[in-house]
Amino acid sequence: MVFKRLFTPAALRGKTLRNRIVFGAHTANMAVDGLPTERHVGYYAERAIGGAGMIVVEPMPVHPAAVLTRGNFRPADDRVVPHFRKVTEAIRGNGAVAIQQLYHVGQHADADNSFHAGWSPSGLPSYHDSDGSHRMTEAEIEETIDGFVQAARRCHEAGFDGVEVWAAYHSMLDQFWTPWSNRRDDRWGGSLENRTRMSREVMTRIRKACGDDFIIGLAINDEPEVEVALKREALAEIVDLHDRDAMMDYVTCGSGSYFDFYRIMPTFLYPEKLGADLAAVLKSTVRHALVTAESHIRTPENAETVLSEGRADLVSIVRGQIADPHLAAKSAEGRPQDIRGCLSCNQMCWGRRSRDYWISCVINPSAGREWEWGGDRFTPSARPKSVLVVGGGPAGLEAARVAAERGHRVTLAEASDRLGGQFRLAGMQPRRAQILDLIDWYERQLNQLQVEVRFGQYMEAEDVERESPDRVVIATGALPSDGAFQRALPQFDDIPGGGKALSAEAVMAREARPGKSVIVLDDGGNWKGCGTAWKLAEDGHDVTIVTPDAMVGKELQRMAVDLPLRRALAALGVRFVTESAIVHWDGKTARIASLLSGREQELDADALVYAATSVADDTLSMRLTERGIAFTAIGDCTASRQAAFAFHDGRKAALGL
Repeated sequence: MVFKRLFTPAALRGKTLRNRIVFGAHTANMAVDGLPTERHVGYYAERAIGGAGMIVVEPMPVHPAAVLTRGNFRPADDRVVPHFRKVTEAIRGNGAVAIQQLYHVGQHADADNSFHAGWSPSGLPSYHDSDGSHRMTEAEIEETIDGFVQAARRCHEAGFDGVEVWAAYHSMLDQFWTPWSNRRDDRWGGSLENRTRMSREVMTRIRKACGDDFIIGLAINDEPEVEVALKREALAEIVDLHDRDAMMDYVTCGSGSYFDFYRIMPTFLYPEKLGADLAAVLKSTVRHALVTAESHIRTPENAETVLSEGRADLVSIVRGQIADPHLAAKSAEGRPQDIRGCLSCNQMCWGRRSRDYWISCVINPSAGREWEWGGDRFTPSARPKSVLVVGGGPAGLEAARVAAERGHRVTLAEASDRLGGQFRLAGMQPRRAQILDLIDWYERQLNQLQVEVRFGQYMEAEDVERESPDRVVIATGALPSDGAFQRALPQFDDIPGGGKALSAEAVMAREARPGKSVIVLDDGGNWKGCGTAWKLAEDGHDVTIVTPDAMVGKELQRMAVDLPLRRALAALGVRFVTESAIVHWDGKTARIASLLSGREQELDADALVYAATSVADDTLSMRLTERGIAFTAIGDCTASRQAAFAFHDGRKAALGL
């Protein structure tokens, strides 16, 4: 595909964006004591080195009531300025325009972090938690406006080219715009002019404080399915009201909000290019501002399509550039096939942020560690070595790739006839084919790097000894447990009753064929059980999920994917039995006990499929230890964990060779 529009420069208030790819605002959550750190500098520098045209640094709370996370920047404090200069110098010094987002969450505040009441137009409850909010006085409204202005002033002093004023996701400014949340009868509520007074004052005063050459952006969102939210026509009217006086230079269109949080960072369960529909409406409305489409635009192909159709002027690709910070440069060089594609999984970006950690990425373990690891680039080894990697799952693939990138001579031995390990089985679950695309990417990279890949080679200790490489990396992964162990019944290694249970791995690999009616015992609350149940239901099986958790997909909750998944399962007729364990299985009937009351029910089924924690396959590691052969063990052969830690182990091991 030719990216004709994507790499056309764009003018923005006296600045020239080298392309139309934006690395949009998101909470990286990396601040320490409210200040940006070297982790920030490395993170943003890498995306600038990678070719992004504009980078919008994570949001700055403009007031103590707006603090939302542990890693937020410190509001109302000039001490942030010299620290931010390091960030802006890293971004601008590598060719990108530097913007910072300014935000206030209003009624959706988090007192756990701020220890401050949430402020809002009308004192409505938070959708972040069960707290209420404080109805703002006029003096507090003025105080908040000044908070925006002073934050913008600090950004200007720190070397940012501009700021992005956050009015998206039903934040403070959106709360004033929306009649449902603005029930005031003073000059800040009622008419459209009154409801937009705060945002217009914020932008007018920022322009006065920071000058005519300072970029001002506006972020809004699209959620047509939420009844109380502003519809596209109402948003277009509001944006036009600001645009007719040229208050902002661009407007960014995202999706979702606190009403529908799952659409803010939409996973693979949602259609792509979600922000483009609202962007297209605004593109036909505004006369001065550029329009940026944001939300689930993962790839340069998607971005080019949005631009070529005239639906936007700029395109924000966030998770795609977390996964591959050099997405823009690779596209510009005509190498889109070399881009490591985002999985839209949210596991380590939003998944870590939701637990109040700094963000990273499943498939790019350098994300957040650029300052330690030298970015997502590799320094050639001063002394190239022969390296044997045993196992072609995520850990082995990353170890082999990075070792070869550094100039080592690499052999990868894989016991099966294909790469990917159990991760490939995950890619066979519904809507998860992006995993298979990633495995294909690894195959291309290994081929380009001249890694010798040996399929069907099961390595024993004597085979490793015979190869006599300079370095040995063991990545033999994990295997399903022998029995259907349940954490709720730790006294049993298997389900009493003598009935055979099938592993989720065997079912996904089609090594086992369950009958029509299937019980899926999900002991992990993650994709292994839920995705297998989904696949079985799509294939026409009658499926019941039994879980000890209070909800199906408990572990997926932090990735903002659990509710859409449960909806998909419910639409297929999957039945849920929660807070329960299977106390007996004879091969035909399961006896299921409530963990709350102890009451039992019986359920007939043709098969019982269990999804539980796998067991590390450390046999080769033990044999090599017995022979005194040095090696590095990585990934699941050390302990069964999520794929992110396998990729991390592989990268770290290869960097240490």
